[in-house]
Amino acid sequence: MTARVHILRRLVPSLLRKLPRRASLAAVPAVLLGALLYAPSAYAGIFTPQADGGSPNAEEIRTLYNLIAVMGLVVFIAVEGLLIYCCVKYRARKGALAAQIHGNTRLEIGWTVGAALVLVFLTAVTFIKLDEIKNPPQSRNAPDGTPVAAIDGDAGGVLFASTDQPDPPNPETALNIKVDGQQYVWRFQYPIVDNKRVFAYHTMVVPTGTTVTLDISADDVMHSWWIPSLGGKMDAVPGYVNKTWFQVNREGTYTGQCAELCGRNHANMYAQVTAVAPDEYQDWYDRTAEAIEEAQREGAEQRQEIEASQGEGAAQGGGGAGGATDDQGQQTP
Repeated sequence: MTARVHILRRLVPSLLRKLPRRASLAAVPAVLLGALLYAPSAYAGIFTPQADGGSPNAEEIRTLYNLIAVMGLVVFIAVEGLLIYCCVKYRARKGALAAQIHGNTRLEIGWTVGAALVLVFLTAVTFIKLDEIKNPPQSRNAPDGTPVAAIDGDAGGVLFASTDQPDPPNPETALNIKVDGQQYVWRFQYPIVDNKRVFAYHTMVVPTGTTVTLDISADDVMHSWWIPSLGGKMDAVPGYVNKTWFQVNREGTYTGQCAELCGRNHANMYAQVTAVAPDEYQDWYDRTAEAIEEAQREGAEQRQEIEASQGEGAAQGGGGAGGATDDQGQQTP
């Protein structure tokens, strides 16, 4: 990357010196655009959406964004270049009388039809890509790492709103996680497997190659789930369940945060998704389930001890915490 920058630094001035002054003005945008295209890693995630996790929906979003951005840039350069050319070539001169032109039917029809064709093209491409962005694909492997055989065809070719997201092919191989937004933390509820209950806060752990579907809601106020590297954002609204999905194909940790102003600590409502190999995910799931079960068991024992001590204090007339009564002494642990 450093060598490329040095080459560009030597190349650009020499090119500009050889060009006429007027042509230099038009050459600068082209040179800058070429420099960006020559080193795409320099602007990844700055000028284009992130897609570091390899999730198909994030890749499709970035592809669509890049297509629209390039077409917009081409139109911008063409229009501004023509404007600068006309300003320079037909600038005011002493003793010269400007030609009076009143409309050009062919030119006006041409740029109207051209703009309409550009919009039709972008609309068609958007709807073609929308199916792959909205609908979750089949998992490459189940959460336990079992490979999933490829299936011909798709989910029906119908576009769905995200609140009515269809199940991916072979839904039993997907991983459904309930995402609950709370001021100011994210809670993740995993499916119950073999009577094991697993939930987590802040960090969502998922297996690579598995399609992860999310049911997103909130407890208190509106939040917005967004992990830029894994696709688009989705609002978390109390009383409603919105749906989205991703499929991480590269191990790593992908960060994000709430994208909806939700209170004074909104800026601290971070979230992250950690993708690990399927066997590591299974180990994490089992360890977390055991830790939660142990914590619940210890909590129940401590609660029984507190209730028993409050009951003894009431029986001795000591007035336990909260003004214990004789009835509390009769509580069954």
